[in-house]
Amino acid sequence: MVAFSPLLDKLIAELSKLPGVGKKTAQRLAFHLLERPEEEALELATAIREARLGTSFCSECCNLSDTDPCPICSDFKRDRKSICVLESARDLNAIERSSAYHGLYHVLHGVISPLKNIGPEEIKLPELIQRLQEQPEVEELILALNPSPEGEATGLYIARLLAPAGLKITRLASGLPAGGELDFVDELTLSQAIEGRREI
Repeated sequence: MVAFSPLLDKLIAELSKLPGVGKKTAQRLAFHLLERPEEEALELATAIREARLGTSFCSECCNLSDTDPCPICSDFKRDRKSICVLESARDLNAIERSSAYHGLYHVLHGVISPLKNIGPEEIKLPELIQRLQEQPEVEELILALNPSPEGEATGLYIARLLAPAGLKITRLASGLPAGGELDFVDELTLSQAIEGRREI
């Protein structure tokens, strides 16, 4: 077995924590970074540090942003009568790429998962409820959660919780792959799913 230096071992271990990066890919990335000119590696390190320190949650939609409120919440051309509820900030990017939706968003940063001890309080659901109380102009809530068992359960929980508020609650139309993630869906499929959403 090849023994790397402790510093290289640590770099490989940290890179392997990234989603979709196994040990071999982490090794390739580590060697690539160390073989590039020093300024390139340091630029990457600086970009990661600046993004991590300069990015926080938007106080309205909980999207990741370097301004508060974020550019979407600050854009008064957006339709303020609808809020699209998403599992992650990646999903917001996917929907924005489709150009089919022009309303506001709310990012939950997770879904309810009793097996992982994640309840409604561990995601940004209380913030959504408070937001709806403060923004009575909202007429429709679009549940655009990933079509996983946890995503479906979270959608049903939100729909039942907010049913008494008299909001129109819709979900994306079928056509999204079961068990898939919005971030990997092509723009046309996502656009059709948004346009064909139905009430729960």
